[in-house]
Amino acid sequence: MPYRTDIIYRFDGTFDGVLCCVFESYVKKEIPSEIITALDEQTSLFPIKEITTDNAKAERIRYAFPLKASNYAYEYAQKAFLSRYPQKELLILKFIYLGFKFGKTVMNMLADDTVNTMFKIVNNVNREAHFYREFIRFSSYNNVLVSVIEPKNIVLPIISSHFTDRLRNEAFMIFDKSHNMALTYYNYKAEIIPVDELSLPSADSTEKNYRNLWKAFYNTIAIEERYNPKCRMNMMPKRYWKHMTEFAELYNEQDNDIQELNDTSFNKIEKQY
Repeated sequence: MPYRTDIIYRFDGTFDGVLCCVFESYVKKEIPSEIITALDEQTSLFPIKEITTDNAKAERIRYAFPLKASNYAYEYAQKAFLSRYPQKELLILKFIYLGFKFGKTVMNMLADDTVNTMFKIVNNVNREAHFYREFIRFSSYNNVLVSVIEPKNIVLPIISSHFTDRLRNEAFMIFDKSHNMALTYYNYKAEIIPVDELSLPSADSTEKNYRNLWKAFYNTIAIEERYNPKCRMNMMPKRYWKHMTEFAELYNEQDNDIQELNDTSFNKIEKQY
């Protein structure tokens, strides 16, 4: 049973690094009070222990945890790591502890604070990824399809297969402006790479024509009698409009009669941090 909590772990910011924190915690019989990265500014009276990422140690947790708690539980740990939840690393560590202790039943323990919080943040990540599967719009630049997104969570690893399956004969890039990374796909090979900044040329006449055609299609299929802007902003939150062809021009317009209905699941989670 772990007994020491007056210590802080510092790791390299990777998921394998988190698994190594779990390994260290088990071996040393300690649960850290915090888990931080090298980029975090930290002032504390507690000692800081540097956790070096060791592939062999990470692999032992990666192999043992799904066997004990299920692949589904391991997938939850991975998706939680993609969230912007503060102290997600410590939450994942505690969740893995519960998985080793209770096995597959851990996924049913919603009365437990750790498991309940895991479910909420993973559902939030899944919800945002679902929105981006639907709301991503591409523009063509020199025969390469390019899209810019600004997600709150890291969604590229989740939506990657969706677009590579549907655009398998195309070359494309989805640039995550929030996290300075991009999903690139060329010659049937997909890769997520760091990108500090992306500067795109002005759209040519062909691209502008396609955009106008898409806007005309969107406006044509609309049913005027069923116009309900509140419902639209609930199903299609306004923060996604900025990079959507049919709404980009409306994004900055003010409407005094209608206030944006934000992603409610996100608001509920944000109240906890």
